[in-house]
Order: sequence, then C-alpha cells, then structure tokens
Amino acid sequence: MAKRLSRRDGAALSPLPGGGRGEQKRVQRGTCIFIHAEATLSKRIIELLGKIVGKDKVSVELIDLIAHSADASHFRHRPEVVVYATTTEEVSGILKMADDERIPVTVWGGGTGVTGAAVPIRGGIVLDLSHMDRILDVRPGDRLVVVQPGVLYADLNRRLAPSGFAFPPDPSSGNAATIGGNVATNAGGMRAGKYGVTKDYVRGLLVVLPGGKVMRTGTRTMKSSSGFNLTQIFVGSEGTLGVITEITLKIAPVPKERCTTLATFKSIVEAGRAVSQIMSSSLVPSALEIVDRHCIEAINRNSDLCLPQVGAIVLAETDGFTGEEALFQMEKIVEACRNNGSLETRWAGSAEEAESLWEARKTTYPVLAHLNNTTYSEDITVPISKLPDILNALQELCVKYDLIIPTVGHVGDGNLHPHFSYDRTNPNQVARVRKAERELYEKAVELGGTLSGEHGIGLAKAPFMSLEHDAMEMETMRRLKQMFDPHNILNPGKLSLEVSHG
Repeated sequence: MAKRLSRRDGAALSPLPGGGRGEQKRVQRGTCIFIHAEATLSKRIIELLGKIVGKDKVSVELIDLIAHSADASHFRHRPEVVVYATTTEEVSGILKMADDERIPVTVWGGGTGVTGAAVPIRGGIVLDLSHMDRILDVRPGDRLVVVQPGVLYADLNRRLAPSGFAFPPDPSSGNAATIGGNVATNAGGMRAGKYGVTKDYVRGLLVVLPGGKVMRTGTRTMKSSSGFNLTQIFVGSEGTLGVITEITLKIAPVPKERCTTLATFKSIVEAGRAVSQIMSSSLVPSALEIVDRHCIEAINRNSDLCLPQVGAIVLAETDGFTGEEALFQMEKIVEACRNNGSLETRWAGSAEEAESLWEARKTTYPVLAHLNNTTYSEDITVPISKLPDILNALQELCVKYDLIIPTVGHVGDGNLHPHFSYDRTNPNQVARVRKAERELYEKAVELGGTLSGEHGIGLAKAPFMSLEHDAMEMETMRRLKQMFDPHNILNPGKLSLEVSHG
C-alpha cells in the first residue's frame, strides 16, 4: 500500500487504489514538494514505446525527466519515461500498451498549470503532446478553427489575426500555454466576463481513450441538438478521462476599438462594490480587473510603471466595432466608479499605454513570488453580487490569522486570485495559512461560489472537492472515471477521483 501523499505542507492526498507504482514518499527541498517513487518500468516497456513512436521520441534522460517533473506549482515528481507523440495513432498505441501493462500516463502540454495537474505523481509515462502543434484548418466563414493540442494560445491568435478573428479566452500564460491545456482545465482569463471561457468555444474533440480506442465528439456546426454533449465531459477533466488529439474551436470577430481606464479606491472592498454596480447594469466591459495595494507595491517594485499607491485599483476595458460604442460603455463605467468612492480615474492615452497596464496585471504572479520563499495563487469564484462579501471575508482572514494575502482578480466574472505568501520553514505560519485557505474555500462555497474558476483542481484542491460537490456528485464523477478508465492509468491521483476503501 502506498504511503499517503502530502499536499504542500499539510492537507493529505489520498492514495489511489490500483495503478500504484512502488513505494512513494514526500521529501521537501526548499520551496518544492518532491514525491518519489521506485522506478519500475522495464527495458521491455521502453523498447515497446520505441516501436510505437520511434526510438528518437522516447527519453529516459535525466534532463527530460526533470523537465517533466513539475508544472508551475510546488509539486514535483519524476516520470520514468517521457514519450513525444506526434499523431493520434501513436497516442492510441501508447494508451493501449499502457492499459495492458497498467502503467500510469500523465499528459503534458506547456507545463504552465498551477495546481499540479500535470505532475506525474505515480511515475510511469509522461505523454508530451507539445510536438502536435499544427493548425489543421481555419474557416472564418464557419467561424471555426481545427487545431492539435500542442498549439500555443498566442500562436493560434497570431495566425487568426489577419482574418480579423480570435480565440477569446486569454490566460495570463498564453505565450506558453497550449490549447490542449486550456481545454483540459477549462481555462479562462481576463475577458471571460464578456467572452466566456474555453468550454464556450469547444465544438468538438478527437479523443483517445484508455485501451487505445478513438472517439470523435461534437460537430463543426454552430449548434447541435443531437444526443448527449460528450464533448463537455472532457473539457475541464484534466487528462483523467482521455487524451485529446484534435480540437475544433469556435472563433470570434475581433472588435477594432478599445478603451482602457484605471480607477483608484481607498480599499479593495469599495472597489468590489463598484464592480458589483457595473455588472448589475447593462454594461458589458470586455475586461474588469481588481488589484489590491500589496500587488500594486510588487508591480511598482518590479516594473517601470508607477501605479497609484492606493488601497485598490480597478482596471477596465471596453471594446466595440466603433469608437463611439467603446467610449459610451467606458463613460458609464467611470461614472459607476465615481458613484462608489473612486478617488481618481485615468484614461490610457494610447494603445501602448493601455497594453502596458494589462501586461503589468499579467505579471502579478511572478512579481509576488519574490515576497517570500513560498507563494501560490488561489482561484475562488463567487457570484458577482457577492464580491463585497468575499472581499470582506478575505480582510477578516488577514486579521484573524495575521497574514498578508495580496489579491487580484477577474472581477468581471467574480473570479479572485488571493495569493498566499509565507515562510514554509515556519510551522506556525504554515498552520495559519492552511486554516485560512480552508476557511476561504468554505466561504466561497457558502456564497454560491466554486473552488476554482479557471486553474482547475489537480493536486492542490483535490482534498477540498467535497466542500463544493455533494456525495452523489462525487460518486457520479468517480463512476465516469471508472467507465472511461477502468484501470485508472490516466493522470491518477487528481481531482479526488479515488475510490475510498476505508
């Protein structure tokens, strides 16, 4: 029986019956969690993989194993082999062999996730799809594009730009994040309030199931009312049900005109009230972000920007196909900010100035990483009307547990990213962070919210799934997992899909 895996410094991860590979143990080195397992893949398995994809696409080199041992979270675990697939047929062959041999398979895209979803905690095979990076079909007339999973978000939109279209969900890691990863986590971004998240754009998938069978879901039409929507079962499933090798996406026309404004507030709670008023009106900002004073300080220390040193900032963007359309919306947003105690509003004087503000917002996580030896971003989301409540709760947690919790968020859709920054060598501080974290999740769910708006669950939030999902819902998810993956080879240990045996 495998030892219990530990989450960061505290919350336990349950062992996964079936598919366990050797003895596992947790070792802390600096700011990382290493989960080690005894290597058990034989030379025969390595040779079989070489026959499927070619010897040059199979690696047991230490540099490749280390490179695929961690995403952007604090979790670390080396796989036993890395396989670079380039076709659906190769993926099918790998999954058939892995299922026959009961070898865990963890899919790898860009490695930009922050929850440990791509960390191969059971060892086995990392299936790297980054070389499946072809844009297969672009059809502006049908408003769709067909891509392989390794296509980068930024590359896709560069390809679409001349046609006047785009794939709107825009994660901060877009320069490195793959479309396959976006689908696996149902990624969002700053413009989700107006344009939605990844699931709103996925029309169809080509999926390889454990055992090697291939299934095509969805259509290339704008609508379909034909049977179960199997496509959406795979969106957000974090590689636990099947391996996606082709994605059909809806694309949207790009508005030509944009306005950007910065509004300052004494406190983040006042800023939250302004956001609630904006979103309860008929206004539809294309982006609406909140940045608290701790994040402002960090951005100013690490960039050429001189953001106002206030309690909080609201960054707003409107867009339209005419300047008048974007300007009208922004004037109303500025009015709502002033009605809710805004100290000052500033309009971006040029497209370059506006872009620098949005790029500064996207760098929040990297600059906050310097605050302490451990920093990680949460991803709670609440109904927009409950933003003042959750922001108040955050302030209370800071006082109750004597913590600083820098906070930013895509408040146009109720999504907040509180950042826990602490000294992991201080047991007392770690304990306080763990308690505050759990209470934050509990409060978000109590307000009708969710543990994760766009980052996914992975390892980080797996122990807390039962806070949001009742026993019947969890049982249904586990049965789906068992149906698609009866031998539990795909990304085991994630999403709290383990079957408890007491």
